[in-house]
Amino acid sequence: MKKIHYEKHRRLGLKISYYRKLRGYTQEQLSEKIDKNTAFIGAVEAPNVNRTISLDTLFDIADALDIPPYKLLTED
Repeated sequence: MKKIHYEKHRRLGLKISYYRKLRGYTQEQLSEKIDKNTAFIGAVEAPNVNRTISLDTLFDIADALDIPPYKLLTED
């Protein structure tokens, strides 16, 4: 990950965490829905871990959370 994008990745992880909790899912439940392990979700959501995700994974997460992908990428 490029250092200039670190903050964007951090905000993405926080948004994933926000929408996951809004849906009432645990990290384990979300990881099962997207066929990843719980440690992966934990790393993506952790604000102090540098973990990138592919667009396919981003789309899978958005589908599992029943939101359009742009909601995970927009700043508000």
